[in-house]
Amino acid sequence: MGRRAHKPDPSLRRQVEALAAYGIPETDIGRVVGIDPKTLRKHYREELDLGEAKANAQVAGYLFNAAKNGNVTAQIFWLKTRAKWRETPVELKHSGSIARKDLSRKDLSEVSDEASAEIITWAASEQLRQCLEHLNRTGKSTLEVLLAPQQPVGNSISFCPRCGCQFVISSGACPDCPGVGLLAFPEREAEVERAV
Repeated sequence: MGRRAHKPDPSLRRQVEALAAYGIPETDIGRVVGIDPKTLRKHYREELDLGEAKANAQVAGYLFNAAKNGNVTAQIFWLKTRAKWRETPVELKHSGSIARKDLSRKDLSEVSDEASAEIITWAASEQLRQCLEHLNRTGKSTLEVLLAPQQPVGNSISFCPRCGCQFVISSGACPDCPGVGLLAFPEREAEVERAV
């Protein structure tokens, strides 16, 4: 008597897609589902392909957002992998003249690791200097700049100070801005405390 034919169901399809997204090898996915790899590929080819593609797309989205939001490491990684920028050792010789070099349109081959670290340190201090200068010029306090958006939307009780998204949870981190904690709307915070 032969084996019973495998019949995929929606929950197994979701499980296979998730395991493929996590990078689990097909042989191990087959063992989890209880079928051999050939049967797995026959019945779940789309889930195997889409799981990996969806995971890569999601991580690429997080990387892209991090780069757009000023994460220098993400920016460098993006430029090296997507824009084909590269770093190659360069021997620097002093010509005796002093000049300012515009690196905005050059590839990273002209910048050593030490120089990159110096640039990153300079950029961070320059960004802080400009922020403090803006605060002095406008007369605003640091707290005023980080104030909540004008109106909470719906049942929102917190917001992300970086992107401005609003949430119905009182604490945690913004899913779009890794490492940025949520801040509570002052008026809603009082309501939540009264309800508790």
